[in-house]
Amino acid sequence: MNDIRKKLQEEITVLEHELRTELPKEILTARAHGDLSENAEYHAAKERQGLVNARLNKLRQRVAELAMIDFTKIPHGKAGLGSEVTVLDTGKDEEVTYNLVMSEDADAGKNMISTTSPIGRALLGKTVGDTVKVTSPGGTKELEIVTLRTVHDLAATD
Repeated sequence: MNDIRKKLQEEITVLEHELRTELPKEILTARAHGDLSENAEYHAAKERQGLVNARLNKLRQRVAELAMIDFTKIPHGKAGLGSEVTVLDTGKDEEVTYNLVMSEDADAGKNMISTTSPIGRALLGKTVGDTVKVTSPGGTKELEIVTLRTVHDLAATD
């Protein structure tokens, strides 16, 4: 979770610098060119200013939401945010290990899946031995949980 907060904070810092330093300079320079009604540079800078402001608000809201996550309420012994879950795809007779993460950290290539994805939602609250059916654009899969390490287990080993 600290990685997510750090990544969000870094983006906030970059955007705040752009909003407070770079964009005001661009707007002043564009204003110096005269008639604002036909000044493409001015309109582009103002539009970018609005986009940066909107993104900053969204990032700040996400940081506030992250601060409210109560890790003590993430269950012990059941799949939840931060869990590492190894499942057996019964249709392919193949094991896959997934890490349940927040949407910002999702990376299918690294088997880091969001808790809001079809597989992530299906695994939440499940324990070793449970079988879940997941319907996705590729069809329906049946996954059996083989091993589970919760965020609490992983924190204890670090």
